[in-house]
Amino acid sequence: MKCMMCESLSLTHICSSCQEKFLQPQIYKRNIQNTQVISFYKYKEIKKLLHTKHTDLGYHLFNILAKNSFQRFAKEFQYPYKVNSIAIDDKSNYAYSHTAILNKHLKSKNIEPLFNKLRANNTVNYSGKSKAFRLQNPRNFQLLDVNFNEVILIDDIITTGITLNEAILTLKQNGIKPLFCLTLADSSEANK
Repeated sequence: MKCMMCESLSLTHICSSCQEKFLQPQIYKRNIQNTQVISFYKYKEIKKLLHTKHTDLGYHLFNILAKNSFQRFAKEFQYPYKVNSIAIDDKSNYAYSHTAILNKHLKSKNIEPLFNKLRANNTVNYSGKSKAFRLQNPRNFQLLDVNFNEVILIDDIITTGITLNEAILTLKQNGIKPLFCLTLADSSEANK
């Protein structure tokens, strides 16, 4: 196959040379509800890749992005004991769940990913919607089968922060401390 970026022959959708050149993660931070949100890419830099998330191609691209960011982060993450990670609404509506892919790549000696734990009862699409629309249509998260006290919260993109804010509140209302949140991309410009 050909690399999507440079069109050279490649065993993956994006060759290792292009991954090294264009997909090196940076660290961008925000705070929501006194919880740090760490993102690895600026949204505008990987927007086209992120927009494949509901396609067959997206499965491969999200694995590449997760390997270059979440997996590297997990290898370096140190904590006194093993903690769990959960993804926001990792139910598969298509052939796969993009947030589950991100979460899966956190598996390491200090992080144990859990799946199907935080469900949105309202599945309205937020893509391209205003902050007012998002506030009027909350996700109404439900926490399922919980037996942990601390957790790393995972999502793909942070834009307004409304989804993460609601997820953090849901965790706190259930006696769970979010250690921090990880997202692939941050859409804000003032984030370094």
